[in-house]
Amino acid sequence: YSSKDLHGIEYIDSYVFNKAEYVRFNSTVGKYVGYTEYGVKNAEVWNRDYLAQELGELERFCKYNADLRYGAVLDKTGEQG
Repeated sequence: YSSKDLHGIEYIDSYVFNKAEYVRFNSTVGKYVGYTEYGVKNAEVWNRDYLAQELGELERFCKYNADLRYGAVLDKTGEQG
């Protein structure tokens, strides 16, 4: 994200095996995408069964924690301490 209102925040959840990414969830895309044969099969199942849960992570985890960190770190930039 690039502003305090957290409008442009993006949540990415990548799954890697043997240094190769096989599935990724990207909140901007809004679904899981597979990059290997195994990943495509997983993405199909996960989009059907877990998509709503993953979409909630942007609000539940990312925006909540980003707001805390922004307030704790970025707002204090330039303060003498």
